Amino acid sequence: MSSALEQVDDLEIVATADNVAEAKKWFQPENLDVVILDIELPDGNGVGLGITMRRQNPHLGVVLLSDRDMLELILGLPKEERQGWSYLTKSATKSIDSLASAIRATSRGETVIDPALVNRSQARPGTGVSSLTNRQFEVLRAVARGDSNQTIATNLGIAVNSVGNHLIAIYDALGIPEGKNARVAAVLDFLQDTTRPSTLSRAFSD
Repeated sequence: MSSALEQVDDLEIVATADNVAEAKKWFQPENLDVVILDIELPDGNGVGLGITMRRQNPHLGVVLLSDRDMLELILGLPKEERQGWSYLTKSATKSIDSLASAIRATSRGETVIDPALVNRSQARPGTGVSSLTNRQFEVLRAVARGDSNQTIATNLGIAVNSVGNHLIAIYDALGIPEGKNARVAAVLDFLQDTTRPSTLSRAFSD
C-alpha cells in the first residue's frame, strides 16, 4: 500500500510502522495530515493510537483499516473527536484511487466510510434517516462514501445545485445546523440510523 501511494503525486508517505510502539517512536503527529491505522495491531489497538495522536494534533485525519465491519468503533468515539475519522475495509485499499480519495477527504476533516459497507446500509425504522426520501437517502449514502457534490450529481444525473438543495433538506430533516461540520454530522447520523445485513443473512435470503 505504501509503495502504491508513493506513486500518487499529491501524497507523501512520511513514515511507516509495524506496531504501536514503532508508531509512537517514529510518528510525529504535529507534522502529519493523515495517519492510516490498522484497527488490530500486534501490541495494541489502532483506535486508541489514533485518539492519542489526535490529542497531539487535533486536526490530524485518521483512516482506520480492518478486514471486518467494525463501524461501531467510530460511533463509540467521543462526539467532539469524531470529525476527520474514516473507515475502510482492507479490500477497499486495493483501489489506490479510492484510497487516495479517502485520504484527501479525511485530511479536510470529512468522514469517509467504505463504499461496500455503505452500499449495504438500510435505514432503521423510526430513525431520522428513515424519514428521508429515496433520493435524499441516495445522496446521503453517496456523501458517506466520500463522493463530492459533482460526483454525486454526475452519478445521479442531476445538477450540482440540486445536490446542494438535497443536502440542505437532509440537514433539516436530521436536525443538523448548516455549517462547516454538517456533512460529517450527517454521515455520523447515517451510520447510527442504518443497519448492514450480514453476509450470512444475505446468503440465506439469496
